Amino acid sequence: MYIAGGFLLLFAGGESLLRGSVALAERFKLSKLLIGMVIVGFGTSLPELIVSVTAATGGVPDLALGNVVGSNIANVLLILGVSAAISPVACGQREVSRDMLAVLIASFIVAACSFLGAVPWYVGVGMLLALGVYLFYAYRTERTNLLKEMRFREHVEEDVGTPSLSLTAAIIACAFGLFCLPVGADFLVEGSTSIATRLGIPDAVIGLTIVAVGTSLPELATAFVAAYRGHSDVVIGNIVGSNLFNILGVLGATSVVAPIPMEGRIASTDIWLMLGVAGLMYVAARTGRVISRIEGVLFLVLFAAYVTWAYAAVP
Repeated sequence: MYIAGGFLLLFAGGESLLRGSVALAERFKLSKLLIGMVIVGFGTSLPELIVSVTAATGGVPDLALGNVVGSNIANVLLILGVSAAISPVACGQREVSRDMLAVLIASFIVAACSFLGAVPWYVGVGMLLALGVYLFYAYRTERTNLLKEMRFREHVEEDVGTPSLSLTAAIIACAFGLFCLPVGADFLVEGSTSIATRLGIPDAVIGLTIVAVGTSLPELATAFVAAYRGHSDVVIGNIVGSNLFNILGVLGATSVVAPIPMEGRIASTDIWLMLGVAGLMYVAARTGRVISRIEGVLFLVLFAAYVTWAYAAVP
């Protein structure tokens, strides 16, 4: 019952958030890429923030770190893989490369923290400040690009084809979606985590797989709806924004609340895999300016291999 209700809330929330975010982008003359990164990407990352902070303050730092690392891996290999398999994801815009490069740099910073043995509070503060500066820079860039605004309006008329929502209706749609998504994810994560714990699966593996995928379900629901409706800007903005927020926002805020030790298999292996996946996404987007269906299927195969390896390594 909880699982069925969780899926229902996820897809209802994804549809509502997509419609509201596209309407807001049109109303404020911003691209769906930026709206996808800020509203959709950050909004759907709320489950990761809640889970990581709760885990860190509750004395389960492996779960907190594994959640962020595993979510970023799942966002690219699973969510982008599913989206591209449904419909090729266009990545030709200069802003896409800019944002993907930001994710790659942020991933490298986290990987470098493994040499410190922890993510200290001052690094967390730096991450939060970097996130704020980057958002301001991205917003200013979007507002000054008048040519993009003209292309965007034409694109919206072509894709949506119906009158946009009013400002109030768009805000309500986004709020409803942002409410449904974390609640639906929580239903699925709660049951899955309980079962895994009873089976004796380590916290690190639970965080890297079950919790990571569970808290990424809002992104999956939103990306699925966006890909099906042909809004590739929202798809890529959602994934890039979520990964950037997971590192700079979630990990940054969590390390300020409670220092996060980096040790064991996450520090030695999984965090470097996260960096490699970020590099793979960047290279795939730069070659051909599109992530094709074949590349999407390859991402899904790699994700299946990663999950299989993670559980095979459990003692």
